[in-house]
Amino acid sequence: MDFTVITPNLNYGRFLADCLESVARQEGVTVEHLVIDGGSTDDSAAVAARFPHLAWSQEPDKGMSDAINKGFDRATGEWVIWLNSDDRLKPGVLSRVKEAAANSTADILYGAYDFVDEGGSFLRSIRVPSWSPFVHVHHCCYIGSTACFLRRSSVIDPGHRLREDFRYVMDGEFYARLHAQGLNFDRIPLDVADFRLHGGNTSSKHLGRTRDLEAILKAERQHVESRAIRRAYGLTLFEDPYLNGLVDGVLWITARAWKGIIKLL
Repeated sequence: MDFTVITPNLNYGRFLADCLESVARQEGVTVEHLVIDGGSTDDSAAVAARFPHLAWSQEPDKGMSDAINKGFDRATGEWVIWLNSDDRLKPGVLSRVKEAAANSTADILYGAYDFVDEGGSFLRSIRVPSWSPFVHVHHCCYIGSTACFLRRSSVIDPGHRLREDFRYVMDGEFYARLHAQGLNFDRIPLDVADFRLHGGNTSSKHLGRTRDLEAILKAERQHVESRAIRRAYGLTLFEDPYLNGLVDGVLWITARAWKGIIKLL
């Protein structure tokens, strides 16, 4: 089996057909598609039933990370990717990834992706630079999980899994930990997937001066996970969290500038 595609889903039936069709139409490769549903009450099951290529599993879970880890446990493909149910693969991309993978010894391969709107219309392209742990930890997780492939023999089989206590930037912590444990990343020059932007996305933007307490709490929980990644895998100079916060701002600006430079290399 060339690829395992893992799709976590919960009540995203309105997007699911796009996602499943984008996998079903891949050619020139063998694909195992595992859809891990957390107990949807919408039409997700009916949508999935229209696609005989996939293996559907519906059971309660502890969140997205838990669902993806269940997929990791069952994966048999040489390369494993998780494709969220509101996202989709580019036509024919898996055969091109297979060709690129044949010339790489990396443990993790990642490519570019596009943002699309709720209806699936193109918004903008995201061009990713070569791997930089400094940029990844101190600026942002710039690898799109829907455009990232994990070598099963060196990532999945040894037991690397998402932290289930991370609910927003679980991918950022995962990639930082894989790097810290000596695994290798390689960028491939391919547009891999469409990442859909809509009101239900798990991660959120900076909220500016809003007074909406619920929105603030959601954003702050995401920021706390990002700070935890910086403390565990990045540069920490002080005991005082406020002083570290000042340093974080300087490092964020520096890492952002360095990201712009390595995009040109």
